[in-house]
Amino acid sequence: MSKTIFVCENCGEEFLMWSGRCENCGSWNTLKEISSKMTSRINEKRLSNVRPPEKLTDIKVEKFQRIKSSEQEFDRVLGGGLVLGSLVLLGGEPGIGKSTLLLQMAEKIAKSAKLFVLYVSGEESGQQLKMRAGRLEIKGENIFFLSETNVDNIIASASNLTIQMVIIDSIQTMYDENFPSTPGSIVQVRESAMRLQNFAKEKNIPVILVGHVTKEGSVAGPKTLEHLVDVVLYLEGERFQNLRILHGVKNRFGATEEVGVFEMSQKGLLGVKNPSKIFLESHIGAPGSAVTSLLSGTRSFLLEIQTLISKSVFGYPKRVVSGFDLRRLDLLLAVMEKRMQIPFNLYDVYVNTIGGMKIDDRAADLAVCASLYSIFQNKKIIGKTVFLGEVGLSGEIRPVAQLSKRIKEARALGFNNIIGPEYKTIDNALKKAMEEI
Repeated sequence: MSKTIFVCENCGEEFLMWSGRCENCGSWNTLKEISSKMTSRINEKRLSNVRPPEKLTDIKVEKFQRIKSSEQEFDRVLGGGLVLGSLVLLGGEPGIGKSTLLLQMAEKIAKSAKLFVLYVSGEESGQQLKMRAGRLEIKGENIFFLSETNVDNIIASASNLTIQMVIIDSIQTMYDENFPSTPGSIVQVRESAMRLQNFAKEKNIPVILVGHVTKEGSVAGPKTLEHLVDVVLYLEGERFQNLRILHGVKNRFGATEEVGVFEMSQKGLLGVKNPSKIFLESHIGAPGSAVTSLLSGTRSFLLEIQTLISKSVFGYPKRVVSGFDLRRLDLLLAVMEKRMQIPFNLYDVYVNTIGGMKIDDRAADLAVCASLYSIFQNKKIIGKTVFLGEVGLSGEIRPVAQLSKRIKEARALGFNNIIGPEYKTIDNALKKAMEEI
């Protein structure tokens, strides 16, 4: 028998009766009627084909088959390459370089692995893609292009050709005609992604989805896609700067929090083999500048942190950060005020991380404190110094994960003065790190 339900095209909530206003999200006139077929009794033939559950001890573990792109930075974030049958989501702000990166990776994979790649675009025409490929010096001999937004047509085209990889640019433009809602709505994004997920598993080919980031910072709605896909990647960075950071948020086949660094050039995005040199390229060691070693996934690299303070004109001092957690900064300022008697409540504080990196590593706490103390005292930090340590509320310096790996990266670049947990407290560590005038 058939059952009629009403689905909100804004939030995807289902209702048995129509109403003018969605009770879940509060939107008006968003409920659309959908008919679904339901069987009244279980089909015995279907029941006989149901796979029985297996014991966990009887399941054999096989290595994932991967497709490598020959681009070290891209493969590192994926955990060694694209896994066959996986669904990958690449998110980022419009204009950050997602389409450029994927077109380059499609060319590399088509060449190195000798595979046929289908590039599906709902936003660009074939001529536009050809012009971009020419600018990037991409021949695309094994790349097929399809300008389509209907998921059924995309799956049919990919099935008719001997395609080994599919790129969807972007998922917000795709739609499933079985659901009466506009492309880009949560219902269409979810259903289109599920259809493509089933296609990827059945054909055992990787499918990459491009998702634009909304104003709230989520991909295609409130993290609708992140729960469906196997891998979530974010391409971050300032639009008018050369550096781009490919950040792995979720990965069912490898380590999370991996980072790949790319540099934008006239020939597209080029992988940076040694990010530490790029981040420290213009480091001059001025007051307010400190260096730390960050750990991201399986790699570590050095990063410069800069701070600036100025007398507050108003009664409430400003706190401006770029690439660092504002609440963490407030905590560090409170610790330094209490333990070192520095009146930061009278100053506006500005913190910036070089290269557009976003710091989530607590090992950078001591470097931020050192940078603040340096600018307050107007003294330079002793040359070739790296700060490593988490700062506690009592002003103590706590150890951080994989300290030896961070120190190895620092010494490889000539930073032999390591200041960390062995100094016990921040006042003891910071005072010994300043140059005498």
